[in-house]
Amino acid sequence: MAQEDPVMEMPLFIPRVFYMLLFAFGVAFYLIWGAMYGTWDDLAVYSITVICVGLGLTGTILYSIRETEETRG
Repeated sequence: MAQEDPVMEMPLFIPRVFYMLLFAFGVAFYLIWGAMYGTWDDLAVYSITVICVGLGLTGTILYSIRETEETRG
C-alpha cells in the first residue's frame, strides 16, 4: 500500500508573484535611481536591473507555462 507524501506542495501563484515583484523591482530601481541621481548610464545600476528584470521575466514565464500545463492535464 502506497503512502502519500505528508509534505504539501506550494501553490504556483506564490513563486509567480515573487518573480513578478522581482521584475517590477528591477524596473522601479532603475527609474528611481535615475531620477534621484540624474544619471541613466551607470554600469552598476544596469547590472542590478538586468539581473532583477531577467530573473523576474524568466521566472514569470516558466511558472506561467507550468501553470498552463497543469491546468490542461
